[in-house]
Amino acid sequence: MRILLCPLSDGGYLYPTIAAGRELRRRGHHVSVLGRSGAAPVAADAGLPFAATEDFGERRAFSVAWWGTSAMAQYRATVRAARADRADLLITSVLCHGTLLAAEVLGLPVVVVGLSVHLWDYRAGGDDEPPLGRPRRNRTREMRQQYAEVREQAGLPRGSRWGDDPLPGDALLLRGDPALEYPGAELPDRVRHVGPLRWEPTPGPGEVEAVREQVARSGKPVVYVHLGRVFEGGSRWPHLNETFTGGRFQAVVEQGRSPSPEPAPGADILTVRKPWMGPLIDLADMVLTSGTSAPVLAALVRGRPLAASPNGSEQPLLTGACMRAGVGVHLPKSALSDWPALLDSACRDDALRDRARTLGRRLAAVDGAARAADIVERVAQHSVIPKEDHDYANVSP
Repeated sequence: MRILLCPLSDGGYLYPTIAAGRELRRRGHHVSVLGRSGAAPVAADAGLPFAATEDFGERRAFSVAWWGTSAMAQYRATVRAARADRADLLITSVLCHGTLLAAEVLGLPVVVVGLSVHLWDYRAGGDDEPPLGRPRRNRTREMRQQYAEVREQAGLPRGSRWGDDPLPGDALLLRGDPALEYPGAELPDRVRHVGPLRWEPTPGPGEVEAVREQVARSGKPVVYVHLGRVFEGGSRWPHLNETFTGGRFQAVVEQGRSPSPEPAPGADILTVRKPWMGPLIDLADMVLTSGTSAPVLAALVRGRPLAASPNGSEQPLLTGACMRAGVGVHLPKSALSDWPALLDSACRDDALRDRARTLGRRLAAVDGAARAADIVERVAQHSVIPKEDHDYANVSP
């Protein structure tokens, strides 16, 4: 089987898709990656063939920063790349409406790699879930509306081969654990937990040791800080400077997701820009995040508790899930002066740390790539479309 990976090219979406792709390649399938040209070194590190969207005339396709306005670019790039690759199946990520349309037009099955929690309506249950950020119903309605608008732009008729629920494609893979879903809620039929899908690029020679030497100079316990997009919530740099100046902790801050790094003079803050985070979390006692899937899962599988200060999108939902599971503390963005005490209390809370380790061991024990590959192969078997019936020759996006 020829499989084209076409997720968003940003690490939080690309890396878990590559984890599934590498397992599928191990099983004998031909697997290649479509993405923005900046993702080429990541694909090379994973040992997978790569095609750049720019080579198909689409510069903004598969950028998380442009996802809301680039669905047609995703659509066009996917159709052209799938035709060139003679793909039998697509694997994409959430927020890729264009790829879902391409799969339908080409007559290909498509598997969607999701986040660590389910974003949209449950099949049943969860009616008493408090609204975390926006209610699920609102989020689901908005995403379906965006999908419908892209269908119209592509000149396709209303509806989809998946009926009223197109967002999961033929299967949606969640990277978390049932403990992170709302108690008593039931996932939709095509949604499955597969575990973290762990993979990231390999650090270069001496990179980890260089960071280790720098944090050793302070001697303070390390908090690894990995923030997501700001949305409407404002910069967290005033909070970081207040928390890590003259206090108990030092911070290692991934600046790739912390816009306009502004460490104050004298702050115990080391900024880094790395395509990997695992070795940095290994140096830390705790992980501070805005509540995005990649740092939350990476912290838990290493048994580290979380401190979360969410902004928008899925961040409040995942933060709420971590609070329910008792594996982290909430850092209110409105209470800057409370952050040092909250971090100190969390680091001394043995029960919290035990719960984080317990959930982390369960996540780490799951072979997510194998589970994902099993589902992909089942989708292919039950969605078999003869090669001669693929609409490659008939599509002119």
